[in-house]
Amino acid sequence: MSKDDAWVGTWRPHKPRRPIAAQYGSPGPKYALPGLTGNTNHDPTKYKAPMFSFGARHTHNSESPPGPSYLIPSNITRVGQVGGPAFSFGSRPREPQLFQTPGPGFYSPEHSGKSVFRSAPAYSLSGRPKDLRIINTPGPASYSLPPVLGHKTVTTSAAPAFSICGRSKTGSFHEDLKTTPGPAAYKVVDPCIYSQRSPQFSMTGRNFPPGDTTKTPGPGAYYPERVTLTRPKAPSFSFGLRHSEYISPLIIDVPE
Repeated sequence: MSKDDAWVGTWRPHKPRRPIAAQYGSPGPKYALPGLTGNTNHDPTKYKAPMFSFGARHTHNSESPPGPSYLIPSNITRVGQVGGPAFSFGSRPREPQLFQTPGPGFYSPEHSGKSVFRSAPAYSLSGRPKDLRIINTPGPASYSLPPVLGHKTVTTSAAPAFSICGRSKTGSFHEDLKTTPGPAAYKVVDPCIYSQRSPQFSMTGRNFPPGDTTKTPGPGAYYPERVTLTRPKAPSFSFGLRHSEYISPLIIDVPE
C-alpha cells in the first residue's frame, strides 16, 4: 500500500517484536539418507549381508626358478664328472693350392699402348693449387697514372701557375673601424608612445548571479485534484489488507 492512500482501521505495518519461526527456512522432509546397497556409505542401522571377493592377483616374478626339467649329462654325478681320459684328433690342415700360370689368351697386347709402340710426347695442364686463392693481387685497372695537367705533374714539366689571393678585411674599403650598428639593427617604435592614442575598450567577463542550486519541482509536479484537506471527499472503501507472508495458506484438496 502506497503512502498516498488512506489507512483503513487501526492496524499499521511494524517490525515483529521477536523472531518468527516462519522467517527461517528449513529443508523439509527431504534428507539425504545413506543407501542400503553396496559397501560404501551403507546405513549403519540396517542389516548388511556378508560379501566375499576374489583374492588379489599376485605379481609375476620374472626371476622364478626353472622346473624339474633339466638336461644333465649321464657322466655328471654329485662328486663331479665320471669317466676315463678322452683325447681327440687335431683338425685337418687345408691343402695348399697350386700356382695357376696364365695362358696365352689371358694377355691383351693391343692394350699395351705406349709401353710397346712409339708415340709423340703429350703434355697436360696441372691442377690449380689451393694456395693461390688466398693471394689477392690487384689487377691492371687498380693502378692510376699521375696527372699531366696542372702544377702537380710528376713525369712532365708544368708551366708556372698563379692564383688570386683572398680579400682581407683589415685595411680594406669595407672595414668598419667604429663598429657602429646599421639601420636594420634598430627596432620600430610604437607610434602610440610619441603620438596620440585612440581610446581602447574590452568586454568584461560573464558574471553569473548567485542563486539557489537546489532542484525545485515545477508546477507540473503537483496534483491539486488529490487534495482532501481544503474540500470534502467522498467515502472510499477497499477490499481489506493484504495477508502477511508468514501465514500458511489454506489447503483444502489434499492428494492421498
